[in-house]
Amino acid sequence: MRLNFLNFCICLCCFVVLTQPSFAQAVHSTTPHKVGSYFTSFDGTQIYYEVQGEGQPVILLHGFRNTLENWKTKLLYQDLIKNNFKVVVLDLRGNGKSDKPPTVAGYEKDAEARDVMGLATALKFKNYQVAGYSRGAIITAKLLTLDKRISAAVLGGMGEAFTNPNWPRRLAFVHALSGKETSPDLEEFKKSAREQGLDLQTLLFQQQAQPSTSPAELAQLQIPVLVIAGQEDNDNGSAEKLGKLFKTATVKRVPGVHNNAWQNEQFAQAVLTFLQQNK
Repeated sequence: MRLNFLNFCICLCCFVVLTQPSFAQAVHSTTPHKVGSYFTSFDGTQIYYEVQGEGQPVILLHGFRNTLENWKTKLLYQDLIKNNFKVVVLDLRGNGKSDKPPTVAGYEKDAEARDVMGLATALKFKNYQVAGYSRGAIITAKLLTLDKRISAAVLGGMGEAFTNPNWPRRLAFVHALSGKETSPDLEEFKKSAREQGLDLQTLLFQQQAQPSTSPAELAQLQIPVLVIAGQEDNDNGSAEKLGKLFKTATVKRVPGVHNNAWQNEQFAQAVLTFLQQNK
């Protein structure tokens, strides 16, 4: 199977929320609402996060090769703050200002989801909502199976493909980053990643350990879920097929392709309305 690797990588670049007291973390600030804080996750990894606004907590999860800064430039971020939401963004481990574990073991066993759960515990959230885009939606789906505190969730830019543990696109990315495949597109991707200051080995770990949540697991969930994607976005499967895997999902299409659908006003308004209705 031959893929246009550059298009594949770009699609994955856009971007993904849970709970046990045993994951309790030490928040390194006496004022956790102050922008620019860290907390210590279950394995000692330092996770950088920011909190803005007051009201219903909602955690936003970014995607592959992104950081929390990507959410802060989107309409949805400001709209949530203006409409009485406490908005939490974080750099998932391996990204941005958070620690970058040096082995794949540091990303396995749902480590990213457990980080989010620990942060919610550290911030003393009795319940919260979560929205993820692209790879952030994949992490969100796993979170839904782990944390009963989540009252509603948004899966953006994602179809049903990630439910396959042997998803061909993910495996192609793993093979390429591990050097098993090469092409001019791959070399261009590597150059772009390096120019961003990213470590290719860390990107490989994230793809190797990326969780896969089965249709059977999704079918057991009872909370409201919004599956939202661009009209022309079927890069990661079908949003409609993903929606059918849930008992209580709403599917919505907005203008755009994978890379830009989450930037427009229609996306922001749809997500805001959904979260307001399901506080």
